[in-house]
Amino acid sequence: MRHCINCCIQLLPDGAHKHQVNCRGGPHHGHQACPTCKGENKILFRVDSKQMNLLAVLEVRTEGNENWGGFMCFKKGKRCSLVFGLIIMTLVMASYILSGAHQELLISSPFHYGGFPSNPSLMDSENPSDTKEHHHQSSVNNISYVKDYPSIKLIINSITARIEFTTRQLPDLEDLKKQELHMFSVIPNKFLPNSKSPCWYEEFSGRNTTDPYLTNSYVLYSKRFRSTFDALRKAFWGHLAHAHGKHFRLRCLPHFYIIGQPKCGTTDLYDRLRLHPEVKFSAIKEPHWWTRKRFGIVRLRDGLRDRYPVEDYLDLFDLAAHQIHQGLQASSAKEQSKMNTIIIGEASASTMWDNNAWTFFYDNSTDGEPPFLTQDFIHAFQPNAKLIVMLRDPVERLYSDYLYFASSNKSADDFHEKVTEALQLFENCMLDYSLRACVYNNTLNNAMPVRLQVGLYAVYLLDWLSVFDKQQFLILRLEDHASNVKYTMHKVFQFLNLGPLSEKQEALMTKSPASNARRPEDRNLGPMWPITQKILRDFYRPFNARLAQVLADEAFAWKTT
Repeated sequence: MRHCINCCIQLLPDGAHKHQVNCRGGPHHGHQACPTCKGENKILFRVDSKQMNLLAVLEVRTEGNENWGGFMCFKKGKRCSLVFGLIIMTLVMASYILSGAHQELLISSPFHYGGFPSNPSLMDSENPSDTKEHHHQSSVNNISYVKDYPSIKLIINSITARIEFTTRQLPDLEDLKKQELHMFSVIPNKFLPNSKSPCWYEEFSGRNTTDPYLTNSYVLYSKRFRSTFDALRKAFWGHLAHAHGKHFRLRCLPHFYIIGQPKCGTTDLYDRLRLHPEVKFSAIKEPHWWTRKRFGIVRLRDGLRDRYPVEDYLDLFDLAAHQIHQGLQASSAKEQSKMNTIIIGEASASTMWDNNAWTFFYDNSTDGEPPFLTQDFIHAFQPNAKLIVMLRDPVERLYSDYLYFASSNKSADDFHEKVTEALQLFENCMLDYSLRACVYNNTLNNAMPVRLQVGLYAVYLLDWLSVFDKQQFLILRLEDHASNVKYTMHKVFQFLNLGPLSEKQEALMTKSPASNARRPEDRNLGPMWPITQKILRDFYRPFNARLAQVLADEAFAWKTT
C-alpha cells in the first residue's frame, strides 16, 4: 500500500498558522498548489532575537515497509513528524554555528514546492554604510534568485495565459448622477463660450467680511496650503462680478489634465509647462480630488474622512479664474482676446489609474469589476477635455516607485522579494477574476508590497479610450522627454494650442534641470538585480505589446530602453 503525506505550512512571525492546505494521507490526493508557497525551496530563519519567518514544504513518500522511515511514518506519524522537525532544526543550528555570523540563514531545501522569502536580506541593526558585507550577502542572494527563476516564470506564464483585454460596459448618465447628486447640482451643463477653460459664473451670497475658504477641506487638513489661501482670501472680493445688486464669482474646471503616471516625469512636465504665460495650474500641484479626496481619502490606510465637496476642488482654481475674469471684463477687444488665451491645467498623477475607492461606495459591481471609473465622471462634465499621459518603461518605473516610497531596509534584495510576492498575489487573483477586476481590486492593491499594477498602462488607457476619443490624448514617453526636452515641450504646446515663447522663455523652460530626480541616497543603492529585471520584463511584455499596438508605436513596447 502507498501512503503519502503532502503538507504546506507557513508560520507567521507570531507563530500562527496562516495557511495549511493539502494535508492529508492516502494515495493520490492530488497536488493542490499552495497560494503562499509557490516555487520556492528555501527555509528562512532570522536569529539572534530577530523576527523569525519559517516557510517550508515537506513531502514525504513511503512505499510499504521498504525502509525504517516509511515504517515509522506509516505506524507512528507523530513520531515521524518529530524526527523530521529535529533534523531540520539540527541543520539550521549547525549552519548558524558554522557560519559564525549573526544574520539570516538561508539553507537550501531538498524539496521543490516552497514559497519565496518575504523578509529583507539585511538585518534591522545592520549598518547601511558597511557596503562590503552588504554586497557579499546580495551576491549570494542574487545567485539564489537566479535558481528560483523557473518557478517564478511559471507564475508569470499562468498570468499571461489569463490576460484578456475586454471592453468595459459604460454606465448611463443617470446612474452617474445618482452617485454624485451634489456634483451634478454644482457644475452646469454649459460653460461660457468666450473662455478656453470650462468656466461659469455662480452667485456669491456672502458679505465682504465672509471668508470663502473657511470650510475648505484642503485648508483644514494641511497647513502647507494655508498661505496660498491667505493670498486668495485677500484678493477674493476684488474679483467678484456685480450685477443687479448681486455678487457673482467665476468658477472654472481644468481645460487639460496631466493624468499619469507616477514616477514617469509628470512633475518635471508640470514644472516646465507652468512657466508658459498662458498656462495656469491649480493652487496645489496634485489635488487628487477625482480619485481620492471626493471620497474622503487622504491616505487609504488611515481610513475615510469627510468627503471633500466639489466646491473645495473648484477653490483651487480661483487664482486662474481671477485672471480669466479680468479678461472677460476687459473694456477693449484686444485686451480681452489676450486674457482669454489662458488655460487651466491639473496634474494629479493618480487620475489615470487610481480607482481604489470604488469598493467603498459602489455596490453594484459585476464580477468584481467597478461599475464606475474616474473618467466616467470627468467625461460627463467635460467631454472635450484634453488629457496628457507621461509613461515610462514599467520595469524602471516600478523600481523608482519602490525607492521613492519605501521607508526602510531598501535594497535590491528587498525589492526582488517584494516583486515575487506581488506576482504571486496577482496570480492568485487572476485564477478567479478577470484582468480588469484584479487591476482595480482595492484589497489586492493594498496587499501587494510594490505597486505592480500601476505599470499595466494598456489596461488603464483602453478604459479611458472607451469614453474619450484618441485625439484628446497626448501620450509621451519619459525616455524621449529626457533625451530631448525641447522636442517634447513643443509637442505639448502644439497639443494645447499654446502660443509661441520668446527665446529667453524657451531657454528657461527647456534648459532647467530635471525636477523630482532620484534622491542621492537612493542612487547609492544601485540598480535592481538583472534577474529581477528579467522577471519584470517577462511580466510586463504582453501589456507593453498591447499598448504599442493601440498607439501604433513600437517604442511603447520598451524592447530597448
